[in-house]
Amino acid sequence: MEEALFLTRFATKVTLINRTDRFRASRIMMERAVAHPSIQLLSSTVVEEVLGVEEKEVRGLRLRNVKTGDRTELPVSFLFLGIGHTPNAKPFHGQLDLDPDGYILTHGNVFVTRNSRDIPGVFACGDIQDRRYRQAITAAGTGCMAALEAEKFLEDHGR
Repeated sequence: MEEALFLTRFATKVTLINRTDRFRASRIMMERAVAHPSIQLLSSTVVEEVLGVEEKEVRGLRLRNVKTGDRTELPVSFLFLGIGHTPNAKPFHGQLDLDPDGYILTHGNVFVTRNSRDIPGVFACGDIQDRRYRQAITAAGTGCMAALEAEKFLEDHGR
């Protein structure tokens, strides 16, 4: 939630997507996110595909509601990943480089720039890319790093 609140300084809208019907953030952070006019919460939803990968840019997400099965597309310009203890990176298989255990391969612990899939505007942090520590403090630390890198990316691209 902290990263989402931080990103509202640079984005007109931040959409938090959660695969279950309940967010696990602290009560105070949840209240702040719900009260923020630029934050939209999507629960019981998973990302099935990142759109625009072929053009090496993020232009949208193909989403699926896990309860209803309904599929939608969400136009986005940037993607910020923060996923729990199990690296659930299946939606990115074939689009981002993953290690054999399903962790996203990163450069500098923040950028998704390993091998042939250098896609500007994609950042990974926390448990989706950290196989060793997988703790809240690591996720928070790399989340902060990724948020700062996203800020620099936005500034460098005039957004």
